Amino acid sequence: MDNSPLQVLTVPTAPYPDQRPCTNGLRKKVYVFQSRRNYLHNFIQSIFSSIDLRDRQGSTMVVGGDGRFFNRTATQVIVQMAAANGVGRLIIGHHGIMSTPAVSCMIRKCKAIGGIILTASPNPGGPDGDFGIKFNTANGGPANEAVTNKIFQISRTIEEFAICPGLQVDLTTMGKQTFDLENKFKPFTVEIVDSVESYANMLRNIFDFAALKQLLSGKNHFKIRLDALHGAVGPYVRRILCDELGCPASSAINCVPKEDFGGQHPDPNPIYATDLVDSMRDGQYDFGAAFDADGDQNMILGKHGFFVTPSDSVAVIADNIFCIPYFQHAGVRGFARTMPTSAALDRVAKATKIELYETPTAWKFFGNLMDAGMLSLCGEESFGTGGDHIREKDGLWAVLAWLSILATRKKSVEDLVKDHWLKYGRNYFTRYDYENVDIDAACEMMEDLEITITDKTFVRQRFAVEDKIYQVEKADSFEYADPVDGTISRNQGLRIIFSDGSRIIYRLSGTSFDGATVQIYLDSYEKEHVFGDAQVMLAPLATIALKISQLHHRTGRTGPSVII
Repeated sequence: MDNSPLQVLTVPTAPYPDQRPCTNGLRKKVYVFQSRRNYLHNFIQSIFSSIDLRDRQGSTMVVGGDGRFFNRTATQVIVQMAAANGVGRLIIGHHGIMSTPAVSCMIRKCKAIGGIILTASPNPGGPDGDFGIKFNTANGGPANEAVTNKIFQISRTIEEFAICPGLQVDLTTMGKQTFDLENKFKPFTVEIVDSVESYANMLRNIFDFAALKQLLSGKNHFKIRLDALHGAVGPYVRRILCDELGCPASSAINCVPKEDFGGQHPDPNPIYATDLVDSMRDGQYDFGAAFDADGDQNMILGKHGFFVTPSDSVAVIADNIFCIPYFQHAGVRGFARTMPTSAALDRVAKATKIELYETPTAWKFFGNLMDAGMLSLCGEESFGTGGDHIREKDGLWAVLAWLSILATRKKSVEDLVKDHWLKYGRNYFTRYDYENVDIDAACEMMEDLEITITDKTFVRQRFAVEDKIYQVEKADSFEYADPVDGTISRNQGLRIIFSDGSRIIYRLSGTSFDGATVQIYLDSYEKEHVFGDAQVMLAPLATIALKISQLHHRTGRTGPSVII
């Protein structure tokens, strides 16, 4: 057996122009990473080169992924390049799998300089699916724009990368593995860890597990149904909800991680989580939840499939936040939502006199507020909810938050939400996604729309639909001034705000590969008529949104691909 130090190589390469990380990192089709020479290596080297050599030398980093196809291949490359770039220790999830919330937890627990997360969630997996790489910094949260811009600039001029090609790590065996490298004084260490236990221990310090166990396995216990959609969170659901809190094993479905997510779209919404939605309809379960591939998103359902919008979910948690022991001790510093998310949370913030922040769509903005001690609870309309325990949204945390509230309030999900509407009024909310729209057509439409709504004559215009009249009070291209560091983020979506508080939002999403995704958000507030059908109540706003944008004419689409 050859015990000589492993060779470190410097390999020439050529840059690619399309490695700009978006909100969720670099996302491409799997074949892009497989077929383009050194495409993966270039981006990984760009991440390492963005970290100051003095910080990188001998440091600890965390690596995990949602288990999708190409995850193991990419993990091996990251290990080889981390060793060659001076990293001293890598902590990797067993089989290369670690949920995004658990990665954030591990970075913070181990005081790592950062972590690399391999996910394109909630996009499909498999050989024909998508793959993604995201860099999280030392606070456990997504890299901010200054860091991602630096990574992109490096990727545009990269000429070489460092790698130790002879280094092979065993991802299937837990424990430490050490490797001697040439010209390195200390061995390079890889730790394959059980990421569930450290994450579960964090949750034990947030929630009352004894009360949750009584709710879920005591006399007259709640019957729940949890769908992991064959993503990374499956083992966490089994260990925490079933093994520890006493739910029957049959409560947890699709909990074995699969490279193609069982052929499913690992997106926790009523369109794709059909196994869960179907099983909830007959009323045998009191509570249901689904998670996305990397475990940071969640969908909440009540008996008979009563759907809780993500906007209502964070508002209900906010209104009942002291049902969670963590907040009883730590207090509440602030609430926040992304701009497109409905204003339901705003009404709780106003009633409780707690500061409310409205941010662009990206969790990194919440992280900045949390690091400054200004934020405790936040959410986004795209099924993300979280607290300041980590710097990522956290699907399982949201489920335990809901269960804690149900245990305390002793009401059903539906009754809790309807009581909330009676107390605060209801923000009817929906999102229309027009997927795979021609990029040029989408951009031209958005440019013309911005010209239209920012013209000073647009304000005070009135739109009549059936018996309702909407008058424009404000219209703009949303920009955000970060209250922590003063950074200005512009062009974050087009807003039309009406005098009754109703809103229309237009955005282009950056996570589609076959074209642009145009998103229209509709948010209509009703103080009295809170028990109507959402799509019926929002129909007048939808008519106005399409009339102003001329979307069907400009894109050739007759209707949205998805309505959420």
